[in-house]
Amino acid sequence: ITARRKGPCLTAGSRELWTILLGRSALREPAQIEGELDRHWDRLHQGLGYYKPPRYSYSRASSHASRPVAPPPLGNRCAKMLLLSQNLDEQQSVQLLQCYLQEDYRGTRDSLKVVLKDERQSQTLLLKIADYYYEERMCLLRCVLLLLTYFQDERHPYRTEYSNCVNKLEKDLVSNYQSQFENLFKAEAPTWETHGNLMSERQVSRWFMQCLREQSLLLEIIFLYYAYFEMSPSDLLNFTKMFKEQGFGLRQTNRHLVDKSMDALVDRIGYLSSLILVEGMDIDFLHKCALEDCTEQHQFSGAPDMDQVLLTFGDIPHHGPVLLAWVLLRHTLRPDESSPVIRRIGNTALQLGVFKYLSTMLKGLGVSGNNCTASTAKMCIYGLLSFVITSFEEESLQGSHLIEAACDVLSAPSLAEVFWEMPNRGLGMILDSAAGMFPHKIGPLLQLLTALVSNKSTVKKVYNFLDKMSFYTQVYKHKPNDIISKDDETLWRRQTPKLLYPLGAGQTNLWMPQGVLGQVMIAGDQGYMVRWDYSYSAWTLFTCEVEMLLHVVSTADVIAHCVRVKPILDLVHKIISIDWTVSDCLLPLTSRLYMLLQRLTSVINPPVDVIASCVNCLSVLAARMPGKVWSSLHHTGFLPFASNPLTDMAQCISAEGMKAGNYGNLLVQIEQPRGEYAVTIAFLRLITTLVKGQLGSTESKGLIPCVLLVLKEMLPTYHKWRYNTHGVRERIGCYILELIHAILNLSPEGEDRGSSPTLQSLCIYSLANTEAGQAVVNIMAVGVDTIDVVLAAQPSSCGSEGPGQILIQTVKLAFSVTNNVIRLKPPSDAVSPLEQALTQHGGHGGNLIIVLAKYIYHKHDPALPRLAIQLLKRLATVAPMSVYACLGNDAAAIRDAFLARLQSKTEDMRIKVMILEFLTVAVETQPGLIELFLNLEVKDGSEGSKEFLVGEWSCLHVVLDLIDSKQQGKYWCPPLLHRAALAFLLALWQDRRDSAISVLRTKERFWENLTTPLFGTLAPSADTTEPCVLEACAFVMKIIGLEIYYVVSGSLEQSLKDGLQRFSNARRYDYWSQYVKSLVCHVAETEEEGICYFPETQMLISAWRMLLILSTTHAEVMHLTEDSTKLKLFMDVLDGTKAALTKPTSVPCLRLGSMMATLLIILLKQWRRSPDILSPLALILESVLQADQQMMDRTKAKIFSALISVLQIQGLNGGDISQLPQLLLSVCETVKDEALALIDNTRHMSRMGDMLEQEDSMETDSPRGLQKDQRDGVCVLALHLAKELCRTDEDGEHWVLVMRNVPVLPSVLSAVEISLRCKHNLYFTEAALHLLLTLARTPQGAAAVAGERVVQTICLPLLSVYEVSSNGASQSFSRKSQDSACWPGVYRLCMSLMESLLKTLRYNFINEALDFVGVHQERILQCLNAVRTVQSLSCLDEADHTVGFLLQLSSFCKEWQFHLPNLLRDVQINLCYLCQTCTYLLHSKKMLHHYLQSKNGEALPPGPRAQRPPQTSSKDAGGGEREEAEQKALLAVQCSLLKILSKTLATLQHFTPDCCQILLDQCMDLAEYRTLFVLSFTTPAFDPDVAPSFGTLLATINVALGMLSEMEKKKEPASLSIASLASLLMFTMENCFYVLISQAVRCLKDPTILPRDKQRLKQELSSELSTLLSSLSRHFRRGSPSSPASGLLPSIQPKTPTPSSKASHEGHEPIIQLVQAFVRLVQR
Repeated sequence: ITARRKGPCLTAGSRELWTILLGRSALREPAQIEGELDRHWDRLHQGLGYYKPPRYSYSRASSHASRPVAPPPLGNRCAKMLLLSQNLDEQQSVQLLQCYLQEDYRGTRDSLKVVLKDERQSQTLLLKIADYYYEERMCLLRCVLLLLTYFQDERHPYRTEYSNCVNKLEKDLVSNYQSQFENLFKAEAPTWETHGNLMSERQVSRWFMQCLREQSLLLEIIFLYYAYFEMSPSDLLNFTKMFKEQGFGLRQTNRHLVDKSMDALVDRIGYLSSLILVEGMDIDFLHKCALEDCTEQHQFSGAPDMDQVLLTFGDIPHHGPVLLAWVLLRHTLRPDESSPVIRRIGNTALQLGVFKYLSTMLKGLGVSGNNCTASTAKMCIYGLLSFVITSFEEESLQGSHLIEAACDVLSAPSLAEVFWEMPNRGLGMILDSAAGMFPHKIGPLLQLLTALVSNKSTVKKVYNFLDKMSFYTQVYKHKPNDIISKDDETLWRRQTPKLLYPLGAGQTNLWMPQGVLGQVMIAGDQGYMVRWDYSYSAWTLFTCEVEMLLHVVSTADVIAHCVRVKPILDLVHKIISIDWTVSDCLLPLTSRLYMLLQRLTSVINPPVDVIASCVNCLSVLAARMPGKVWSSLHHTGFLPFASNPLTDMAQCISAEGMKAGNYGNLLVQIEQPRGEYAVTIAFLRLITTLVKGQLGSTESKGLIPCVLLVLKEMLPTYHKWRYNTHGVRERIGCYILELIHAILNLSPEGEDRGSSPTLQSLCIYSLANTEAGQAVVNIMAVGVDTIDVVLAAQPSSCGSEGPGQILIQTVKLAFSVTNNVIRLKPPSDAVSPLEQALTQHGGHGGNLIIVLAKYIYHKHDPALPRLAIQLLKRLATVAPMSVYACLGNDAAAIRDAFLARLQSKTEDMRIKVMILEFLTVAVETQPGLIELFLNLEVKDGSEGSKEFLVGEWSCLHVVLDLIDSKQQGKYWCPPLLHRAALAFLLALWQDRRDSAISVLRTKERFWENLTTPLFGTLAPSADTTEPCVLEACAFVMKIIGLEIYYVVSGSLEQSLKDGLQRFSNARRYDYWSQYVKSLVCHVAETEEEGICYFPETQMLISAWRMLLILSTTHAEVMHLTEDSTKLKLFMDVLDGTKAALTKPTSVPCLRLGSMMATLLIILLKQWRRSPDILSPLALILESVLQADQQMMDRTKAKIFSALISVLQIQGLNGGDISQLPQLLLSVCETVKDEALALIDNTRHMSRMGDMLEQEDSMETDSPRGLQKDQRDGVCVLALHLAKELCRTDEDGEHWVLVMRNVPVLPSVLSAVEISLRCKHNLYFTEAALHLLLTLARTPQGAAAVAGERVVQTICLPLLSVYEVSSNGASQSFSRKSQDSACWPGVYRLCMSLMESLLKTLRYNFINEALDFVGVHQERILQCLNAVRTVQSLSCLDEADHTVGFLLQLSSFCKEWQFHLPNLLRDVQINLCYLCQTCTYLLHSKKMLHHYLQSKNGEALPPGPRAQRPPQTSSKDAGGGEREEAEQKALLAVQCSLLKILSKTLATLQHFTPDCCQILLDQCMDLAEYRTLFVLSFTTPAFDPDVAPSFGTLLATINVALGMLSEMEKKKEPASLSIASLASLLMFTMENCFYVLISQAVRCLKDPTILPRDKQRLKQELSSELSTLLSSLSRHFRRGSPSSPASGLLPSIQPKTPTPSSKASHEGHEPIIQLVQAFVRLVQR
C-alpha cells in the first residue's frame, strides 16, 4: 500500500492504459498517448501471452533463494496463493498485488495486516485480486480492439499514433492472438487439486465466464484485423478447420460448465467465427472483380479447394453465412466447375435459414451506432447480400427474412449513403421488388426506406423516391366491372376514373384516371394482383391511410389499419428527427397526429405501438415548436390536466382536481398489466422536450399535472412495475430523472415568480417533502459495488447503451437533481425529509454519506465520483452533521482513496479539482474530516509547546506539490488544479487552522512557491486570460494579506519578508495596479461580452483592494513607502473608478465602480494625499447622479464621501476650487430630491405606524422604511458635502446663486420639520442642522436661512424631541456619551443655530430668538438647573450651548425685558445659581469625583474601558488604568464646567450696570438693574436654598486663581489645551471681577440697603480684594496667560471698551488697575 504514497506502481496496469486511450485521464496530448503506447508496446504485442505461467513448481517457488522480486513481507503468503490460484508468474504476481493494493484495495495499511492474518478474510482478498486480474486481462484486449477500431478513422484525434502502433503490431498480431484463442479453448478448467482450495464451483464458473469473454474479445480483434488486412487462402483454410473442430464455439472443452448466463457469449463466439470466415473470403472485392470481369485478380482464384470441408457443414446455424459466401466465391471464380456441389451447398445454407440467422446475428452483436464490431459486421454482410441478390434470383431466396436482414444491415449509418450511390444494384433490387408490391404490402418498402434514412442527403432521396411512385399494386378477389382486359387476362384497362379511398367529398384522396393500364401479376381462383401503371405521390397516399384509420377507429378494421399506419409514422418520425426542413411538406401528416392520438387513446383496446409512434413524432416537433405542439396537444385529452385552477402548493401536491388524462388511464389499464412501456417512454421524452422548450408561464402551468403524475405516480413506484423486457425499468428511471433535471435547470426567466406554484418550485417541494425524494435517495444508494457488478456482467459490445451505462447515467442524474434541490430549496428552519434521508445514520453503517464517499472507488466513468463528491460538498455545507462521523471505520480508507486519486499523475483533472473543492468547504464546515485529511502529527517537543509535522497520509503533500513553481505548466498541474490548491490554502488561513498554517509557513520554499503567480505576467485583459489564473492570483493576495494582518510584523517568516521586498523591488505594485485598472476598464468597455469572467475579475480586484488597504497600516512590512509609487497607485484607483462609473450601464460595471470607490475613500483618508482629483470626482459624480437610482445609492454615498475627504484635505492646504459651481449644483439637486423623497417616506411610515398601533401589533421590529436614514446614506452625506462646499465658498458667490435656482432650503427645512414631529430620520436631521449652522456663520447665509422662516419651521416641532410631561418635568437628562447621534444632540444643534443666527443677524433676528426662548423656556431653565444633579458630558454640553445662546440674547436686555420679563428674571436667577454650582463643583474636586462615580458611571469615556485586557496580570495594572481613565473624565468635566462658568459670567455682565458708567455717572437709574447677588460672604454651598452671594463671586475668583497656580506647579509641557485652559481661567476671573465690582457699586448706591450693610460690604470687599490682588500680582509677575481673545469664545463682545477688552493688548495691569481703583473707592 506504500505504493500509493510513492506514486505509480512499477508497471501501470492495463486498465490505466485503457482509461488513457479513451481520453478519460489527464494525458490528452498526442505525444503523451504515443509515449504510453510505446511504454506498453510489449504488452499489446504479446496480448494475453504477456501474463506468464510460473517458472517453478509451487514448492520450489516457496523455497527458492534468488527470486527476482521479493514480495512485501506481509503479502508474502498472499503472493504465493495468487501465484497458485491464477497460475501466474511470481514476479507478475507481486506486481499484480502491488497494483491491486494501489488501485483497488479498499482499506488501510493497518487493515491489510489484519486481513492477511485471518484465513477467511485473506481468501476474500484473493478473490478480489483475481477479479482485478481478470479485468486487467480484459482491458488489455480492449486496448488492442480500440486501436484497431480507430487507426484508420480520420476524425479520431489520435489516429496517427494508433496507426503507427497497429503497423508495428501487424506482423504477429493474428498468429499470437490465434494461438492464445486456441489455448483458451483447450484450457482445462482449474480444480481445487491443481489450484488450491480457493477453486470452489463458483470460482470455476467465474473462471470459465472469463475464458469465454477473452475468447470473444480475441475473435473480435481478429475479425477487425481482417476487415483491414487481407487473409491468405491458407489462413482461411486453417481458420475454417479450427472453427469446424470447435463447432464455432459450441464444442467448448469445458462445455459442461456452460449455463444459461453464458449462452449469449457462446453465441457471440459463433457469430464472430462465422464473420471471420466471410470477411476472409473478401466478397466485396469479389463483387468488384465480377463486375469488371477480372476475377483472376482475386486472391482465391487459385485457391485450395475447401469444398470437402464445407460439404461437411450444415448442422449448426453459424455455418449459413460461410456456405453462402463460399457458393458466391465458387460460382464467380469457377462457374463451369462442379455446379451440383454449389447447388448443394447453397441449398444447405437456405435450409439453415441464413437470412434469418444474419438478422439475429446483427442484433446480437449490438445495435448502438458507435459499436465498431457491429458496424464492420454490417459492412461485411452488406457486401454478401448485395452480391447474393445480384447473382441469384430473388424468388429462390427467402423474401421476408431477406428484407429484415437488409433493414438490419442498412441501419449502419454509412451504408445508407453507399446504397444511394448505386440504388439499382445489389440491395437496390430488393427495394425495387418491395416498391412493386406497394401499397398492397406497405410494410416492407417503408421498413427499407426507414433504414435508408441516415442523414440529410438520404432524407431528400427517400422523400423524392416516395413522392414519385409509378406503380400502384392492388389485389382483387373478383374482377371488377369497370375493367376491359385482354383475352389472356395479362393486361387490364380502367374504363372509368376511380377514387382509391372511400373518403368523403373534399378530403384528400387519390384519383386514378380513366384508361390507366394494369399488369396482372397473379391470377387465379384466389383472386388477382394487378400492378397499375399510375404515377402518384405516396405522401398523399399516407395522408389517406391516416384518414382511413381515423374513420374506422371504432370498427373491427382498426387493427389491420394500424398495421399499415405504424410504418408510416415511424418513417415520418425518423425523417423529421434527421432533417427538420422537410417537416413543412409533411404537414398534412403531422397535423393529423393530434386527432389520431385523441381517437386511438379513447378506444377500448388502444393500439399501444401506434400511439407510441404518434407521441414520438410529436416529441420531435416539440423540439422545434413547443408552443404549437402544446396548444394542439392540450385539446386532445391525452395529457394529464387540472380541472380547477392551481393556486397553491398544498393543492398541487394533494393532486386535488387533477385528471390523469388518456395517457394516465392507458398506463394503469394497459401498459402496467402487460409490462410493455412504449407509450410511457415516449410520454416522458415528450414532456422533457416541452420543458426544455422554455414555454411561457401559462403553458408551464399546464405541464404541472403531467409533472405531478411523474412525481407522484411514477417515480416512487416505477421499480415495482411488471417488466417483460430487460433494461426497460432502468431506462424509465433515467428518463424520469432527465425530466426533473431539465426542470431544475430551467432559467428563472422561464419561470415566473408568482405566488402560485411553478414547475420548478413543484419539483423542489415534491422531492424535498414527498416519497419522490426517497426514490431519488434510493437510486443514489445503489452504491459502487452494484454498478461494478452490472458493468462486469454486460457484454463489451453494449457500447454506450449497455445496462451499466444507463445505470451510471441514472445515478449521475440523481446526484445532480439532489444537488440542485438542496441548492434551490427555499431556506427554512425545519429539516426536510429529503435532507433527513440524506444525513440520517441508518443501522449497520447504512447511511448515504458513506455510500456517496465510496463512489470514489468507481473507475469506469470519472463523472460519477465527481458528481458524488460535488453532492458531498453541498451536504457538508448545508447539513448539520459530521461527515467524518458518518464515515465511521471506513474514514481512513476513504481518505486514502481520495488522496490516491488526488496524487495520481494520470487521474482526470476534474475529479482532482472537485476533491480539493470538497476539502476547501470542509475546512470551514467539517472540522473532524479536515483533521483526518490534514493528518498532522504532534512532534515530541518541550512540554506545553506543540509542534506539528505533516503526516504520511496528509493532503498537504499534494497541495504543496501543486503550488510548487517547478510543477507549473506540467500536464498534471493545469491552472484549474493550481487554483483549487490555492483555494484550499486560503480556506486554511481564513478559518485560522493554526496547526496546519504553522506547518506550512515554515516549509522550505513555501512562500516563494505561493507568491510565484504574483510575479508572472498575465495576458492583457483584452485577450482572454484563463479566469482561474485571475482567481489564483486573488487567492495568493488574500493569503498574504491575512498573514500580514494576523501575525505581528516582527514574527513574519523571513522568506515572506524577502518575498514582499522582492515584490516591491520588482515594481510589482505598479504592475498589479496597472493590471487591475486595465481589467476594470476592460469590463467597462466590453459591457455584456466581458461579463463571462466577471466573478473572477471581481475576486482579483477585491483581493488587490485588501492588499492596498493593509498597506496603509503595514507600509513598512509591505515596503510600500515611496511617495511616487503611492501616487501612481492612487491615480490608477481613481482612473479605474472613473472608467467604471462614467458610463455606468451594466450591473457588473457598477459593482466594480463601487468597490474601487471604497478603496479610493480609504486611500484618501489614510494617505491624506489629494492631488488634483476634484475634476475627475466631479465628472464621476455627474454620471453617477444620472444613472439608475436603485443601483447607485451606495456608490453615490461613496463618491460624496470621497469629495468630503478631498475638500477637508484641500481646506487644510487652502486653494481655490474651479469645480465649485458645478459641484454645488449637482449636490444641491441631490439634496433637494432626497429631502423630498424622505418627506414622502416619513409620511408613509408614520401612517403605517398609526395603523400598526391601532391594530395593537405584536411586531417588535422597526418598520423597514427607516432604512432610508443612515449615517452613511446618500442624503446625509450629500448634506455634509453641501456643508463642506458652502464652507469653502466663504463669500457665497456661488452657493447663493445655486440656492436661488434650486429650492434646497425649503425642501430640507420641510423634511426637518416632519422628521422632528415624527422623531424619525435622526442622521438626516443632524446633517441638515450642520449645513444650516455652516450657512448661518456668514451674513448672507444667515439671512438666507432666516428668510426661509427657520424658527417657524423648527421651533414647535422641536418640542417633541424632549417630551415635557404634564407636571412640567421633562425626561431626565441623558447620560449617554455626547458623541453618538441622539435627539438631545439635535436640540443642542438647534440651540447653536439660534445662537449663530442671532450673533450674525443681531437685531434682524431678535424677535425670532425671543420666540424660540419663549417656547423652550422650561427646557432652558431645567437645563441650567440640571448641572447640579447630572454632570454627564452631554448634559454639560447642552448647558454650554444654552448659556452660549443666552449670552447672545443678553445683549438685547431691553427687548427681552419688554417681551418676556418673567423669563428674564428666572434666567438671571438661574444663571446666578449656575455660577454658584460651577464654582462649588470646581472648588471641591473630591465632591465632583464622588458625584461622577456614584451617579454617572457613563461619564467615563468608553474607550479605555473597552480596551482593557480581559485578564491583567496584577490588580495594580488594572487599577492604574482605571484611575487614569477617571482622571481624564474628571478633567473633561472640569473643562466643561469652566466653559459654562465663563459664559455664565459673561452673560451676567450684560445684566449688571456697566462699570465705568456706574462709577462715573451719578444719576444712573439703578431700578433698571436687578440685584443679582445677596449681601453675604459665605463660601458657596451645594444647597439650592442658599442664595448666590458676593461670597460666590469671590470664591469663583479664588477657585480660578487656585487652578492657575496648580497648573503652574505641575510644570507640564505647555500644550495647546493647557494654554487654552489658562486663558479661560483668566477670562473667568476678569468677568467675575467685572460683575463683582458692578454689583458692589450697585449695592453701595442703592438707597434701600442699610448703611450698616454697606459698611460691611466695604470692609469685606476691601480685605478680600486686597488679598486677591496681591496673589494676582505675584501671578502676573511670574508671567501669566493672556485673557482669551476672540479665539476661544468668539461670542464675547463686551458692549463698552472696558479694561478687560483691552487686556489682551496691554498686558494685565488694566484689570489690576480697575480692581485697585475700586478698592481705593471702597476704602475711602
